[in-house]
Amino acid sequence: QVQLVESGGGLVQVGDSLRLSCAASGRTFSRATMGWFRQAPGKEREFVAAISMSLGSTYYADSVKGRFTISRDDAKKTVYLQMNSLNPEDTAVYYCAAGAGGSTAWGSYGYRGQGTQVTVSS
Repeated sequence: QVQLVESGGGLVQVGDSLRLSCAASGRTFSRATMGWFRQAPGKEREFVAAISMSLGSTYYADSVKGRFTISRDDAKKTVYLQMNSLNPEDTAVYYCAAGAGGSTAWGSYGYRGQGTQVTVSS
């Protein structure tokens, strides 16, 4: 059984940082693309960042470029999302996902976590 479990969310202030983790179990994702998506209340789910597990290539949404960093720890089968300079527009449920190829489309990711809430208070 494949599982992706997110952790690290919480309530922070404007300008603070958070690091989200996504731990994978049940299979290896050495050739997958691991992505982070988010969904704010009343808005559609949107792509945040992704990393190719085989190449290490990274991709970011324009809204987080320069503030967020995606990384991986192969030994721990964990992907991280370091979020700096958080603002209220970053408030959302953040989801980890795994898919077969580099894509920003949620539908391309066949494995998904349950999400972790990030709230940025002003």
